[in-house]
Amino acid sequence: MLDVTRLRVLVAVARHGSVTAAAEALHYAQPSVSHHLARLEAETGAQLLQRVGRGVRLTPAGLLLAERAEEILGRLDAAEAELAEHSGLRAGRVRLAAFPSALGSFVPLAAAGFAAAHPDVALEFVEAEPPEALRLLRAGEADLAVVFDYSQDGSAGARLTPLFEEPLHLVTRPGEEGEELSAFRRARWIAGCARCRESLVRRCGEAGFTPDIAFTTDDYVAVQALVAAGLGVTILPDLALRAHRSPAVGTRVLEGGERRVSAAVYGDPPDPPATARLMQYLTSRGGGTGPAAGHRPTGGRRRRAGQA
Repeated sequence: MLDVTRLRVLVAVARHGSVTAAAEALHYAQPSVSHHLARLEAETGAQLLQRVGRGVRLTPAGLLLAERAEEILGRLDAAEAELAEHSGLRAGRVRLAAFPSALGSFVPLAAAGFAAAHPDVALEFVEAEPPEALRLLRAGEADLAVVFDYSQDGSAGARLTPLFEEPLHLVTRPGEEGEELSAFRRARWIAGCARCRESLVRRCGEAGFTPDIAFTTDDYVAVQALVAAGLGVTILPDLALRAHRSPAVGTRVLEGGERRVSAAVYGDPPDPPATARLMQYLTSRGGGTGPAAGHRPTGGRRRRAGQA
């Protein structure tokens, strides 16, 4: 059986890039780290590290084991926290990862309702786009994530609870928002994160052209400032405009274009009590405040990630 301590050492080397940095992060002596790695190679019968100049790098086998170890260790840590909470050893905590416009709109209201009802549970936040949020879930570094996806996206095995669908908006200078998407085939475009960029390119392709992407930023405040300055046009989801709406831009809802917002957890049910309770507040969109204008509930049925 693989030793958990040695797996932690391997994960630390993978994260920090060297034996020395891993030793510092773990508060171990460097020879102790080297010893654990040598023993792990003996246990697995595989070469996990190779020398590169004055440092080391993980072999393909090492990368594979480090990835699996990160997930295993995260689940072990989560299990310890859940058992401690169940036994009353401490009040517990719940860690939430969410993308920026969710944190700028409905998530704080949901979190405030949860915190008021459960003041002894520590609630922690991290801002993360969906791919990173899902990685945190898999690694046990987050308990719940608010993510979005478009029609062709997947979510790497997480269990998704749909929250709502939000419309997409064409964002231009005032007076131009009534034009069709194809009218901007010669315009410069502003793209966001990787998922939003893919959606933008796909929608423009459906309209018969490839967008000339001149700027890339996932800061929705900066995006609107660029549009207002006449430097390009873009597509933004409803939550971004709910979080911040510049009076210097015009918008038009794109027909047939929605982005699905979901709450994601990892592992088999049942979920830990604190996670399940926070999920309830998120599905009510902040204690009954309701979704932003134009949002459509998608119902409470859970789906496996990657399913339409």
